[in-house]
Parts: sequence; structure tokens; C-alpha cells
Amino acid sequence: MTIFLFVILSSFLFALILFGLGQQKFQRMTWVASLLPISLFLYFSSFVSPIINGEVFTFFTKWVPSLGINLDFRLDNLAILFTLLITGVGSIVFLYTTQYLKGHPKILRFYTFLTIFMGAMIGLVTSNNIITLFIFWELTSISSFYLISFNNTQAESRKSAIIALSITGLGGLALLAFAVLAGQITGTLSISEMLQSSEVFENHEVSALLMVFIFLAAFTKSAQFPFHFWLPGAMKAPTPVSTYLHSATMVKAGIYLLLRFTPHFQNNSYFFTVLLIVGGITMLYAAFQTLFKTDLKGILAYSTIGALGIMVFLIGIGTTASITAAIVFIVVHALYKACLFLVTGTIDHQAGTRDITKLGGLRKVLLPLSIAGFIAAFSSGGFPPTIGFIGKDLIYEATLHGGMNPVFLTTIAVLTNILMVFAGLVVGVKPFTGKQPEELGRVKKPHFLLWLMPMLLATLSLLFGIFPGMIESLFTHNITPDLTGEESPHLAIWHGFNLIILLSSITIIAGLAVYFLWKPSYKKESSMIKFNAFSPKRLALVFANQFERISYFLTRFFQNGYLRRYVMIILVLLTLVFGIHIFINPRIFLSLKEIKALNWNEIVVLAMMLVSVLFTVFTKSRLSAIAGMGVLGYTMCFIFVFYGAPDLAMTQFSIDTLTVILFVLVLYRLPKYLKLSNRTNRIRDGIIATSFGTFLAFTIIEIMNENPVKATSEFYAEYAYKLAKGKNVVNVILVDFRGFDTMIEIVVLSIAAIGVFALLKLYLKKHEK
Repeated sequence: MTIFLFVILSSFLFALILFGLGQQKFQRMTWVASLLPISLFLYFSSFVSPIINGEVFTFFTKWVPSLGINLDFRLDNLAILFTLLITGVGSIVFLYTTQYLKGHPKILRFYTFLTIFMGAMIGLVTSNNIITLFIFWELTSISSFYLISFNNTQAESRKSAIIALSITGLGGLALLAFAVLAGQITGTLSISEMLQSSEVFENHEVSALLMVFIFLAAFTKSAQFPFHFWLPGAMKAPTPVSTYLHSATMVKAGIYLLLRFTPHFQNNSYFFTVLLIVGGITMLYAAFQTLFKTDLKGILAYSTIGALGIMVFLIGIGTTASITAAIVFIVVHALYKACLFLVTGTIDHQAGTRDITKLGGLRKVLLPLSIAGFIAAFSSGGFPPTIGFIGKDLIYEATLHGGMNPVFLTTIAVLTNILMVFAGLVVGVKPFTGKQPEELGRVKKPHFLLWLMPMLLATLSLLFGIFPGMIESLFTHNITPDLTGEESPHLAIWHGFNLIILLSSITIIAGLAVYFLWKPSYKKESSMIKFNAFSPKRLALVFANQFERISYFLTRFFQNGYLRRYVMIILVLLTLVFGIHIFINPRIFLSLKEIKALNWNEIVVLAMMLVSVLFTVFTKSRLSAIAGMGVLGYTMCFIFVFYGAPDLAMTQFSIDTLTVILFVLVLYRLPKYLKLSNRTNRIRDGIIATSFGTFLAFTIIEIMNENPVKATSEFYAEYAYKLAKGKNVVNVILVDFRGFDTMIEIVVLSIAAIGVFALLKLYLKKHEK
């Protein structure tokens, strides 16, 4: 456990070490940052063989056991898939960044947040406690905020980061609600134990609410319609960020969450229906948007949303074949999308533009990069012999045997994949083919890491396509049975001539036709602007602006800077609370027999209290009002003495004396006489004060009628002398049982006294001059 906990926390420790190196020293050794993801990849790779053979590794240590929150980690077949993607793609991105951001003045900050993000993702996918999963989930949102806003001098980058944090933060709140509610239902916060309580989960009266929460969490994180709009905006980040966050890590967190909790809802048709509808809308809408984008990263952004929609769509089908297709497609997408992002980054780095209308013929200078781009584009489009071809065939196999209107499901899948073929070819092929524009004649060969890293990803797409058994033995053979209870279909590059091969051929041919016939342009892109008024992003921004205006109005109304307004609002609220409680559940009874006769000294004190109150309220002099309040406080001291509480009387006397002195010092420089407010305000204040006092009195009477719980007082009375050797119970409580609390109170009062003394000295020095 100690080793694994160190591995989980190593990213955060390593980030501190990097930050401690300093900018200048780190600039000379940026390669050091890549050692961590490479080491973590090798470490997690050592678990692959045992996990293939059915082993599950658990790591547990107590954290907050009283709340059921523990550092509980589980490395199983689903977790190992994501950890290998996180650390494997992370290693490539870390190495690539050493040259992409070489010499950048903020490269140390970049690597620090990237390392924190990687650690948060590893913790997220390995957590076996739903609360720790939530904590890591939020860490990914926070660290991604800093990565997206890396170019913080640009207003668009800051705005995009805020939007991304707002949307994913909303999902984080939903995940927390899901965690708390699920923990209450199942009686545990352990995810593996929750999975054993799926029947309780499904039959509970709030199971629908649980689905809403998990949908909000997954859809916001994985950019599903209508929450998708944060992801295109996140393209303002440097390309390594886009590569890492949007191919293998952050956007896959929602997919991971759905896969992890799918067994909970196996018998709930609504769960799968919602995923099917939302995933279908997302993938078709996003794929269609790629037709109108001219920026390479913009095309990749919407094709990423489309791919995430495909994954949700496949999970929504809910069959063994569809879950297998989703798992394979996670790997397929991570490889080709990370490669295309890196290809785009290198093009932008060397050519200084990502505008597809200005790019062409770069194969002459960037030949190795063009090869990587071609392979990634073919994998994106499902061309053989890439792993994308197998992934696409699995999609069609899932839709054809999906049970719910297979013709309709297959049609949507084919249309989406045709457009995905187009998007992949535009990004991975078009910049390298055709005639090279004159303005690109200055393009030079990049550093070898800027083409070697995407080439490595492209090679893996080919390798897994030619040898699909590697994917099958590593992942699908183990993960699918856990999620569906059935064995996954056999992966192969050729199953003979059948309907699936026909659909794949139609997809490729139609995609090629769209690519050659449809030319992206500014005119086509601008034609879509008129629809922005109805876009989810526009509606969300309108809502945010209205919310801000309402919040500003309420803040200025309730917090206008005047203490009297604050006191009035507090008293009105308390009066409403007391009043509603008393009217709904009146339990006021005062027995006159139990009220003992008043002594003459008590009558005198009460009369003094009444006179001092009336005097304070109606006097026009500030100093007279302070004196009246002082008299009221001193009369309270007599009440405490009469009823056997001399220690409280001493405390009250000290507080009132200091309060009067403080008031005199503060109000010394104010006008001697009050400028009374108008008659309406005085009537209003009188009504509020009288109402508050009346309802407070009723509440006190109600409390007096309740049977007191004496367990606490009996404990202190019994153990005051035994444990603290003191006979004054109040003093023992203050000094021993609540010693730290009393100490802090003394510290606060001391600080306040020092502050008052400093102000007095300042005032005296000013007059001495």
C-alpha cells in the first residue's frame, strides 16, 4: 500500500520538486519532467500480466474513517486500461512539449500543472472510494483550468478556461450529490461494495435522481450535447494540452464513470435509453460541425466531441458487442486523436498557421510528419489495416445487433463515420498534399521529437490493427465480462464478406467523396454564425449574464455597506424563521404557578432595565444612548447574581465596561447628537425590533417547556473533579474540556486589544504633531 500510495502522490510531489528548481534551471533540463510519466507507465505495465490472468490489486489505508472516507484504490482491468493511456500518452506529450514550448518563459508553470493533472487522472481512475474519486475529479477540473488559461494574457483564453471550469464544476457538484446519495442508500462509500448492491440501487425510490446526477457528471466532463461547447473553446490552450486532455484523459473521465457504474443500472432501460439518445445527438451534431471549420484544432475539437458521442452511444446500446466496441474505440480514439493533435501542433509550430485554406504541400518538408498524419487519418476513417478499421466494424456490429431499431441506429452510425472520415482526412492528409503555397516556402524541418512522437502513436495504430489480439488480450477479454457478464466478441481484421464489411466500404467511399467534393471555406464557416443565437453556448452565456445581473442587484440591495441594513436583514430573517415555526407548530405554554413571586430587589432591577431601554431608544444624544446601554448591561449582572451565577456576572460586567469604553472611543469624533431618521424608518425599526423580541420570547418559552437532555451536563458534573480535579464545573469546562477553544478565544481577544491599542496610539500621535 505504501508504494502504491507513493505512486499516486508522486505526481504532486514531483510537481513541487519541479517548481522548486526555478525557471532558469528548469529551462536547461526540461527532459527531466518526462521521467515521471515514463516511470509510471513502466510501473503500471508490470501489473498487466497478472490482471490479464484475473488478479485485482487493492490498496487501502484509513483517512477519515468516521465518515467512511478512506484512501482506497483498486487496480483492475478497467483501471489499468486508463492508467496505461494516461501515462503512455502522457509520456509522449511530455517529451513533445520539451521542443514545442522550448524557451517559453512559462514552461515551468506548464509542466507543473500538467504533472498535477496527470496525478489527478491516475487517482480518479484507480479510486475505489467514491469521495476520493470526487476529490480527484475536481482536481482535474482545477488543473485543466490553469492549463487551458496558460496564455493568460489573452482574453479568449481566460474566458474559455472559466467556461470549461464552470461546466465541469457543475458536473463535479452532481458527482458529489451522487456520491453522498449512493453512500446513504448502499451504506458504503466503496465503489466495489456499491457494485454488489446494484439491486438496492435500482429499486430505490431515488434511483432516478441518481441517474440524473451521474448523467450530469459524465455529460459535462465528456462534452455531451448540450454541454459540449466548453471543449472547442478549450482549444485556446497550447497543443500539448489539447492533445493530452482531449484524446486520452480529461474528456474520457466521464466515459470511465459511465463504464464503472454501468453494472449498477443493467436492468434499468431508462439509463441506456438516455445514453443512446444523448450520444446519438452529440456524435451526429458534432460530426456535422466539422464540415464548416477551417481551423485544424477546431475540426479536431468537434471530431473529438463526435467520438465521445460515439462512446456514450455504444454504452447506451448496452450489449456485450457495444461495450466491447466502446472499449476498443477508447484506445482507437486516444491513438489517432493524440497523433492528429501533435501533427497539428507541429504544423502550427513550423508554418505559423492552422488555417486549412492556407495549408498544402507540406509533405516535401515534413515527410515523416505527413506519414504519421496519413496513418492517423486512415485510423480515424476506419481504413484497413489500422486499429480504426476494427473499431468501426465493431460499431456496426453493435448497432446491427442492438435490439432497438438496428436500421436506425446503424444509419446514424454510418452518417457519423462518413463525416469522421472527412474530418480525419482534412487534418491528417490535406495539409501535406497538393501544391505548397508560396508563403509556406520558409517552413523548415522540425526537431525530431516533433515528428517522432506522432509517428510513435501512428505506428501503434498500425500495430494494433495488424495484431488486434494484443488489444483483445489486454483489455476487451477482461473488461467486457465484468461489465456485461458475457464474453466479448473476437477481434480480427477480417471476418469474411458480410454486411459489416459492406457498411465499412460504403463509409470509406462516401467519406472520400465528401473530402474531395466539399472544400472548407470562410464563407461556409460564416454561414453557420446565424445559428449561434440558438446554440447551447449562447443560451448558457445569456443565462450567466442574467444571473450575474440578478446577483449584482441582490448584493447591492442586501449588502449596501451600511451596518444598520445588515442588522435589519438578520433580524427580519430570524423573525420570519421564529414566526413560521411558532405558527406551524405552536407549543407555547407558560404555567403561572411555576413562576415564583418576585422579590422587591428583582422588581427594582427590572424597572431599571425597562427605564434604560426606553431611555436608550428615545434619547437624541449618542453618549446618552451609550450610557443607557451600559446601565442595561449592569442590571443584567444583578440578575446573574440573584440566580447564583457570580462568574457570569463578572464576565458580563467586564464585557459591558469594555464595550462602553470602546463605543465612547469610536464615537468620540462623531457629532454629539443623533440625526434621527424619518418617522417612517423609525416605525419600521420599531416593528422589526418588537416582532423579533416577541418571537424570541415565545421561542424561549417553548424551549423551557421541553424536557432537557442532561447527558452532557451530567458528564461534566461527574468527571469535572475526577479528570480535572476542579470543583467549579464551569471553570473546568473552559480550562480543561474546552481548553483549546478558550485559548483561541483569548488569542482573538488579544489580537483585537492590540488592534484597538494601535489605533489609539495612532490617534494620539496624530494629535501630538
